Amino acid sequence: MTENKRPTMNWMDVLWLVFLLGLALLPPFWEWHKQVTLLVFGIVQFTEGWIIGRVPRRGEIYIVLIKIGLATVLVKHTGEISINSSYWPIYFLPVVTAAEYFGPWATLSWTTLASAAYCAYLFDPEIRELEIPAESYGLLAIRVLFFFLASMLVNRFVVENRRQTQRYQALAETLAETNRRLEQAQAEARRSERLAALGQLSAGLAHEIRNPLGVIKGSAEMLTQKLGASNPLATELAGYISTETNRLSALVTRFLDFARPLHADLTPQDITAVLDRALNDVAQFWRGAPVQVVKDYSAGLPLVPLDESLCEQAFVNIVQNAYDAMGTGGGSLRVQVRKARASNRNAGNLDGVEVRIEDTGPGIPSELREQIFNPFVTTKKSGVGLGLSIVSKIIDGHQGSIRVETPGNRAGDSGQGPGARFVIFFPAASDKVAVGQTAHLVIS
Repeated sequence: MTENKRPTMNWMDVLWLVFLLGLALLPPFWEWHKQVTLLVFGIVQFTEGWIIGRVPRRGEIYIVLIKIGLATVLVKHTGEISINSSYWPIYFLPVVTAAEYFGPWATLSWTTLASAAYCAYLFDPEIRELEIPAESYGLLAIRVLFFFLASMLVNRFVVENRRQTQRYQALAETLAETNRRLEQAQAEARRSERLAALGQLSAGLAHEIRNPLGVIKGSAEMLTQKLGASNPLATELAGYISTETNRLSALVTRFLDFARPLHADLTPQDITAVLDRALNDVAQFWRGAPVQVVKDYSAGLPLVPLDESLCEQAFVNIVQNAYDAMGTGGGSLRVQVRKARASNRNAGNLDGVEVRIEDTGPGIPSELREQIFNPFVTTKKSGVGLGLSIVSKIIDGHQGSIRVETPGNRAGDSGQGPGARFVIFFPAASDKVAVGQTAHLVIS
């Protein structure tokens, strides 16, 4: 049976009602059995969609059975000899209905049942007492064959229409997926352009700021040495200057790390080993509430060409952010690694490994989800907003992809929390690349 249900009322139903009204006005006009049967026919036709909606699994079966029964009653009360009733074409109604809702074999079965109901009048006592000529049997056979002809013609049209609808739906889904991938590729290209421009700007500013900072720090240290204990207030202020200068210098170093091209040595290796080291590094220095780490690693994962140090840095950054997000309340960190297949704007569909890192923190606001990998975007009160930008730069340099989701929802769903899930894809190593073979790559 088809999953495409007819609407509650459509133009075909109106035509059927007009047809039934015409039958009601024809003789025998004063036969109340006929009028009641046609009225019930009209009610069933009008409420057909509602019945199927209320009984989705067996509604079509009930509708066809009711129509066969009503057709049989109508023929019974519209002729002196039932089988000779001029209303015998009413059996086309259940036959066409079955052809509309069911497949070819089921349609043949329903047509056989309707034909059997019509031919059952041959066994009436009135008919058995009569001598039926061979021509009458031939006429009856022609009527039955026309039942089958009509049902199969309608069913063929309906089945072909369903196939065309499915093709169009599949094409629409393919186009929607293609558009989504194109938009994703355009967003990644725009983000890469922004990162490159901001990287150049950051590098220039950092170099210009670092030199004055060195002078300020050196002057503060010399001032502290000269004054000593003779002027405690000036010594304290010079200490503040030196401390803040060190903080600014560390910030400048992060700017330079973001802007500086990264040199990666890609070697095919097991990504779970790198991920385990990152998890251990963060857990070892964590001083907040307990965090339960749940690992779910699939077996038989392919090797991934990656720079061990850079990927560990990226994983540490994401895991550290997850720990910080859960904060003093603690929580659970779920890490899942499995085989996956993803599209790449340069190489098409790629087989690889997907890493999912999911926490139970407050989540990321929907308005920041698209910009979270841009520089200077952060949800931390004391954050600079470069950590995830560097992570994105590392992942992009490995020809991978990274996105953020809300656990339980698909990428792009609105709403915040609970929790955040980072989904990272790495393409698998080519079969042509030998284990241990290293490829040098500059990530700008």
